[in-house]
Amino acid sequence: MDILDEVKERMEKSVESLRANLNTLRTGRANAALLDNLYCDYYGEKMLVNQIAAVKVPEPRQLLIMPYDAGDIKAIVAAINASEIGINPVVDGKQIRLIIPALTEDRRKELGKKAKGYGEETKVAVRNIRRDAMDKIKKDESYTEDTLKKEEDAIQKLTDQYIKKIDEVVKEKDSEIMSI
Repeated sequence: MDILDEVKERMEKSVESLRANLNTLRTGRANAALLDNLYCDYYGEKMLVNQIAAVKVPEPRQLLIMPYDAGDIKAIVAAINASEIGINPVVDGKQIRLIIPALTEDRRKELGKKAKGYGEETKVAVRNIRRDAMDKIKKDESYTEDTLKKEEDAIQKLTDQYIKKIDEVVKEKDSEIMSI
């Protein structure tokens, strides 16, 4: 595998990880991805909520969690209460409703900062990938000086491209958070 292909693949994975992290941030609308990283106690094991329950969005500001086993309701409620989601679950018979309140201006700004923080972490990861690739090609004796320079330029261009992509993804999420 060519070094550039490897670098591109690793940087793409970093951007996908950023998107997954941003999906867990609460916006003003209901999104089932809000529960993607939420684990609950399932008979002594840690399980993702979306693996032991169906998660639906019946209304723009509401999530409906329907456990496959009614006995799991308490565990799911406990996991939601212990999480950083900041929404109180309402048990409605054999299902759980999460009513998503409108975000306050302060909360929007706080979530925007968190999104930017995720973006900065991803930029650091992309720069680390660039550094690793640069070190790898510098150690390789088979590169001539011209080829080495071309590879370094190509890696830098790829890095710049992914940094720009990260900024776009974060900006998109920030505007989604700030819209009422």
